[in-house]
Amino acid sequence: MQLESTASFPLRNAPVLPLGAALLAASLHAVAQTQPPAPQAAGTLETVTVTGQQDPAEVRSKSTLKPGTTRLGKGEQSLRDIPQNVTVMTERLLDDRNLDDFRDVLRTTAGITFQAGETGEEDVRLRGFSLGQAGDIYRDGMREGQLITRDTFATDRVEVLKGSASMLFGKGSTGGVVNQVTKQPFLMDRYELEATVGNGHHRRLQADLNRQLGSGAAVRLNAMAQEADLWGAKDDRRGLAVALRTGIGERHEFAIDLYHLETRQRPNYNHPWLLTGNSGETGRRIVPVLPAKNYYGLASNYLNSEQNVLTLSHTWRLSPQEELKTTLRHGRYERDLWATVVSFCQNNATLCPGQTVSLTNPPGPNTILSRNNFKGRRGISDITQLQADYSHKFEAAGWRHHLTAGIDITDEDARRNNNNGGGALPATAPASVRLTRVGTPNDGARRDDTRTWIYNTFDAKSIGVYLQDAVEVAPRWKLVGGVRFDRFEADYRDAASGATGSRRDNVWSPRLGVIFDADAVSSYYASFGQSYNLSGDTYQFALGNFDPGSTNAKLAKTPPEKSRNLEVGAKWELFEQRALVGVALFRSEKYNERNTDPDSAAQQLLLSGKRHATGVEINAAGRITPKWEIFYNHTWIPSAKIDRCNDATCPPNGVVERVGDRPGLTPKHSLSAWTTYRVAPQWRLGLGVNHRSEQSPVGNRTVVAPAFTTLDGMVEYTVDERTTVKLTVNNLTDKLYADGLYRGFYTPGAPRRVFLSLKTVF
Repeated sequence: MQLESTASFPLRNAPVLPLGAALLAASLHAVAQTQPPAPQAAGTLETVTVTGQQDPAEVRSKSTLKPGTTRLGKGEQSLRDIPQNVTVMTERLLDDRNLDDFRDVLRTTAGITFQAGETGEEDVRLRGFSLGQAGDIYRDGMREGQLITRDTFATDRVEVLKGSASMLFGKGSTGGVVNQVTKQPFLMDRYELEATVGNGHHRRLQADLNRQLGSGAAVRLNAMAQEADLWGAKDDRRGLAVALRTGIGERHEFAIDLYHLETRQRPNYNHPWLLTGNSGETGRRIVPVLPAKNYYGLASNYLNSEQNVLTLSHTWRLSPQEELKTTLRHGRYERDLWATVVSFCQNNATLCPGQTVSLTNPPGPNTILSRNNFKGRRGISDITQLQADYSHKFEAAGWRHHLTAGIDITDEDARRNNNNGGGALPATAPASVRLTRVGTPNDGARRDDTRTWIYNTFDAKSIGVYLQDAVEVAPRWKLVGGVRFDRFEADYRDAASGATGSRRDNVWSPRLGVIFDADAVSSYYASFGQSYNLSGDTYQFALGNFDPGSTNAKLAKTPPEKSRNLEVGAKWELFEQRALVGVALFRSEKYNERNTDPDSAAQQLLLSGKRHATGVEINAAGRITPKWEIFYNHTWIPSAKIDRCNDATCPPNGVVERVGDRPGLTPKHSLSAWTTYRVAPQWRLGLGVNHRSEQSPVGNRTVVAPAFTTLDGMVEYTVDERTTVKLTVNNLTDKLYADGLYRGFYTPGAPRRVFLSLKTVF
């Protein structure tokens, strides 16, 4: 049965302030709440028809940029009850901006930067702090495998909690954590199909099918198939996610979720740069000169990944205010890379006699590029996790409490070889494999993968328990206090040397906060939290981390790094509670960073380093008027510095960062903005901005990547109540810029991408 209602929304006559000033001014709350409406006759919008029942939260995520509740705090709660900055990208935003690749979601998140690693991985940085080579990425609050390709076809929203979060999530999380929320079955029949075509021979078909099964059960299927050759850098994907929920909203709710994602890619591994200035100078600027879409690797290069994950969960609602949720998950995560390093051939008497490339002698179509080095990485991780979270809202001793407590147990069995590329090509290799020219990208040359594999092994077990209470100690005042204890055990073996090592750690992680709810739509908070990074963490056990001639890894001798986050902020629900706005001032500090001991013959690591980042976060998401939506996310870090380091790790000479330097991959400004406006009942327009100010790569203080700004656009036409057609253009101006950085090369930002989508709902 369909229910119809109509509503008219009066326009407000308040003047439109500049967005930055509006977000920073606390007085905006008073303006938005008290300004009288304009006369009805002068400012009434056209009639808006609402069809159907009250939409479940899973459907509302498709139609709004404003985030709802979250389980980031280990219990269902409002974002205003979390005393830290949280950025949420709803399904509406992911769809509007065509963010199918999870890496693109991260790229449109303020504060996130990328290190382009030697073996193809992207070491994600948040506020300049590493997310453990993407180890601090979660799905539904549970840690995923590292360095895998991710897709958003089964994602309801992405939540980014910034600042220390070990009390909630355990190891890692110095700069924060990223949580993907999986689409869940809901009590409604709804079927959605979307087909997309784009340049680069991009073709994608996606289905989201939800079926209600009786009064308290539903099943949901999400499926995706994609093919794209991307001018040589291939990106093919297949995904399937099936979920079943029974007892929805009842005392006992059960769920089972099967997730499969397989990707077959050919990565645009790197592009060489040119530099301004002279060798040895500092502040030399990186100048990208090769078109971003040009692929100069071999046709035999590949980056393949696969995920297979089974999740079982049970929610026991003991009362309307009390629940226990238990989740069991097992996943296998696989990744295999075989890639070519591309560079300008310079003054090689055999390969390119007499060729010198510089800004005064820029490359032309006949300029020779070399493909002499090969990089490879392969890893398989089996991760089993058991997690139980208890949440109870009650009143005791005259105070209101929201108690959360829980336990999580993780077992990871990993096999990996972090660098098996076969080295440089032999001199007997054909010139067509070793060399190419700027004017002939994607030339079809191949070199078969004949590597043999031996694997380092990593077996880790951890158990964590936490307890947190949010107590309303006085009207409108809440105190939040929590603590977590983690026990971590790891055993590992280096296959080449036979070296073995183990690590045992016991770590406490506190969290404190105070929240003042000034009224029903505004709150102010202050918080303190600590995090830690284990020396015995997954991807650090490579060959170089073992003492020669010893059976113990030097990392096994080093206690965990620790960090802390101080934050004060405010959150407002504005414009008749259609939008959520937040401003936060933070200081993130790692105060015992790992450094190499120069006096140790074995080069043992010491916790002697220190660095910090201090800045402001601004968030806004939702509707300003019924026709106008915005998403704005801005990280400003005016102060970031390496405060303490030793000469071995930060030498006084050379290109490595020194004490007093701004850390690499920590730009002063990074922002992402998106706005849409319904210019007519059937037409909706969107405009997006992504900006990142200048930054240096980690490990090379002498070079700087210039700031860049890219624009995105969208035009959507509603054919009827079920069908829409959407044209999306990312990087409208085809800006050429350096996105991921390494100390000797860069990964180019994506060129202009054009997508045309047809979506139908039935």
